[in-house]
Amino acid sequence: MRINLTKKDLVNLVYMQIGFSKSISENLIDEFFSIIISNLKKEKKVKISNFGTFSIRQKKIRIGRNPKTKEEKIISARKVVLFKPSKEFKNFLNDNNYE
Repeated sequence: MRINLTKKDLVNLVYMQIGFSKSISENLIDEFFSIIISNLKKEKKVKISNFGTFSIRQKKIRIGRNPKTKEEKIISARKVVLFKPSKEFKNFLNDNNYE
C-alpha cells in the first residue's frame, strides 16, 4: 500500500471527480503550485481558507554538530517554508471520523 499522494494522483483525482481531461487536470495542478511558489518568492503569505497558511521564514547562520563524531560545521543562512494549519483543518484531523 502506497503512503504518499503524488502529483500524478492529484491529476487523476481531478480527472475522475471533475471530468477535465488529464492534460487540463495536469495544467491546473501545475498552475496551482506555481501560483503558491511565485507568491512565496515575493515574500507573501499564501492563505487558503479552511486549510492553512504557507509563509517563508529566514533562518540565521548557526553551528551544527555531528552527533557521532562531535564535528562542528557551519550551517548557512537560508529561507524555509512554514505551514500553519487552520483551526478547521486541525479539528478535522483530530476528529476520529475522517478515515
